[in-house]
Amino acid sequence: MVPRYTRPEMAAIWSPEARFRIWFEAEALAAEAMARLGTIPAESARVIREAGARKVAAISQADLDRIDAIERETRHDVIAFLTWLGEPGPDGTGMGEHARFMHQGLTSSDVLDTTLNLQLVRAADLLIADLDALLAALRRRAEEHAMTPTIGRSHGIHAEPTTFGIKLAGHWAEFARGRQRLVAARDEVATGAISGAVGTFAAVDPRVEAHVCAELGLRPEPVSTQVIPRDRHAAYFCALAVVASGVERLAVEVRHLQRSEVREAEEYFHPGQKGSSAMPHKRNPVLSENLTGLARLVRGYATPALENVALWHERDISHSSVERVIGPDATIALDFALARAAGMMERLTIYPDRMRANLESLGGVVHSQKVLLALTQAGMSREDAYRTVQRGAMATWEALGSSGARSFRDNLLADPGVTSFLNAASLDAAMDPARDFVHVRATLDRVFSGA
Repeated sequence: MVPRYTRPEMAAIWSPEARFRIWFEAEALAAEAMARLGTIPAESARVIREAGARKVAAISQADLDRIDAIERETRHDVIAFLTWLGEPGPDGTGMGEHARFMHQGLTSSDVLDTTLNLQLVRAADLLIADLDALLAALRRRAEEHAMTPTIGRSHGIHAEPTTFGIKLAGHWAEFARGRQRLVAARDEVATGAISGAVGTFAAVDPRVEAHVCAELGLRPEPVSTQVIPRDRHAAYFCALAVVASGVERLAVEVRHLQRSEVREAEEYFHPGQKGSSAMPHKRNPVLSENLTGLARLVRGYATPALENVALWHERDISHSSVERVIGPDATIALDFALARAAGMMERLTIYPDRMRANLESLGGVVHSQKVLLALTQAGMSREDAYRTVQRGAMATWEALGSSGARSFRDNLLADPGVTSFLNAASLDAAMDPARDFVHVRATLDRVFSGA
């Protein structure tokens, strides 16, 4: 992921230094478990731990270059790392002959897969914290505008009144579900494997795996087949994709509300901010547009993760090149997107007066269902009631903006088909805007009850 969309804490999880430190930790823990079992000398496990820890703690760009140089010769990343780890340090000290006891009975996937899963767990922890911040922002704004009337839209067309708080509560509930999915995905991917070639433990005791996984906060993979099954990873990246889709849905809503013709809410416009190099008046929804693009990226990573599930027999490495890209990029992009979305919602500028003006802009036709129900309850058939109400609504709609245009209420009161069933007071009671918001508080309480 490009630096523009990268936050330091998430980037650190995927840095070469962090990866190599986890590789070493897996190797050192395995050596310590083997020493306890008598497979290797206890002194060798101690030297591996002490000398290796010093080396990876001080790993530098020169060290990274050295590992790369070894890999160019060996064409194998884990062997390159182990070779470097066993070399003397700058002070001339190192593991010496004890280095031969590293990686006893292990295969590369034991180190690679266990490390990848630990990185995904740590990334998920950051993403869950990001979601918590976004949920907090959405809830605060939802409560702030619990009873702020606005128009609900279906197909982009005015439907019936709602409140801005209800709108935001819907997004809150979606992200709350996304959080649950991410927690489940984190749990599913939190496995490790130290089972050796083709996963049979032929050259390594299962107790070594148990020790390594316990120390790293992972569970042993029940059947690793040499690699950890990639359905776990597919579920993880699909969970990220669903959360990203929620980000896009929120972003699209903001983009729509900020349109000049709507202007019910807009992204905070900073002092000194410029919207266009050509047009000084522009205030563009750049944050939400950016979020839409990032969501597309994160969703795109789900497909290769799904395709990684079908590996040949006990193992191939067709998944490896994919995961080197999607592991960092998907989590870094979503981390940035969630933080940006939280900031956007915290400072979203909301225009209640404009919301009310838009709600009333169609002359009252948004109350058509309530009139329909009032007529049926007064004795008119549903078919006749629908036809009558639609006639008044279309007359109102088509005359909007013209001189002498009548409101929906006026058109209804001029229709004998309506007045034979409803008088003016009954019609006003049916169209009372307060009726739209009777259950808003109960709905919000239901949404946030489990928070």
